[in-house]
Amino acid sequence: MPSSRRVVASKSTNAVRNVKGTLLLKVNPKKPEIEKIQVAAKVIEKGGLVAFPTETVYGLGADALNAKAVKKIFTAKQRPLDNPIIVHVANKEDVYKLAKKVPATAEKLMSRFWPGPLTLILKRSEFVPDITVVGLDTIAIRMPRNKVALALIKESGTPIAAPSANLAGKPSPTEAEHVINDLAGRIDAVLDAGPTKIGVESTVVDMTASPPLVLRPGGTSYEKLKSVLGNVQLHQAAATKRRGRVLEARSPGMKHRHYAPNAQMTIVEGESDRVVRRIQELAHLYMVEGKKVGILATDETSPNYKADVVKSLGSRNNMKAIAHNLFKTLREFDKEGVEVIIAEGIPPKGLGLAIMNRLRRAADLDAMQAS
Repeated sequence: MPSSRRVVASKSTNAVRNVKGTLLLKVNPKKPEIEKIQVAAKVIEKGGLVAFPTETVYGLGADALNAKAVKKIFTAKQRPLDNPIIVHVANKEDVYKLAKKVPATAEKLMSRFWPGPLTLILKRSEFVPDITVVGLDTIAIRMPRNKVALALIKESGTPIAAPSANLAGKPSPTEAEHVINDLAGRIDAVLDAGPTKIGVESTVVDMTASPPLVLRPGGTSYEKLKSVLGNVQLHQAAATKRRGRVLEARSPGMKHRHYAPNAQMTIVEGESDRVVRRIQELAHLYMVEGKKVGILATDETSPNYKADVVKSLGSRNNMKAIAHNLFKTLREFDKEGVEVIIAEGIPPKGLGLAIMNRLRRAADLDAMQAS
């Protein structure tokens, strides 16, 4: 249950509100107000839960070294206890306390991509509670590129364990409103600094494997990693069109269904004209059955569709815009009561690999090839 609601909660202003017992603090993303950061940090220090923005999505944070606090994350999110959590740090020195060994390849990536959307899997130290790493012998660590996140970690004086700040399985939150919709009354506070920049989560690389292994594609592209490391591989769960079965997940986003809207969702991949034709055929069939159909398209194709709701993620020439809009758009379909979503596939290169990974994890079935 939320534990710290008394601080400035009585002030009913746009900057500070209380929503179902959860304190909502509006923060300047460029110059975070220290007094608001301190309120949130005090919640962390007392073992509470604070949602905060990163450059990727909003995270739900607790003291990573406090087992009882971390357990609250799983309870609030209704998260499976075998789904790992990423630990966020504000300085590289903390990595050497959390990990037994930091190989030279990891240091090279930290130097090149931190702070930023890259998570490294390392051998854990005994300093870290079991629940923070869901009993694994490894730990996932990253340094976010967001002034509010870094300020909260520094002010809290501890690494912060933080998965996405949503109910388990739902689309990740890219705005504070998404967090409130899912978790109001279940967590103590939310730092609202507006929309996140990237919109999909960090890339996760297992540095305990040889060669290093990308477990989850994300905001740092596979191509950029290869340019630094030379030899880096994609895990089957990160690259395949089929979800498959993962017995032990060292990274979030591998084992369970994630990022999913309420509606049944299907992806159609292939050559653009064939994809458009197949999606329209499927939409017609579902509408004949009386279902409310949504189509998830791009700027180039959206005028070609007829359905109850057609939404574009942006231009195929702008993967950053598509990534930024993805989770927000899936949540918009839910608001409009869509029962079936048919989504276009996009080329799985650069940021497109992360976008397709999220779409495939959100879909009810493996991707369909247009014929």
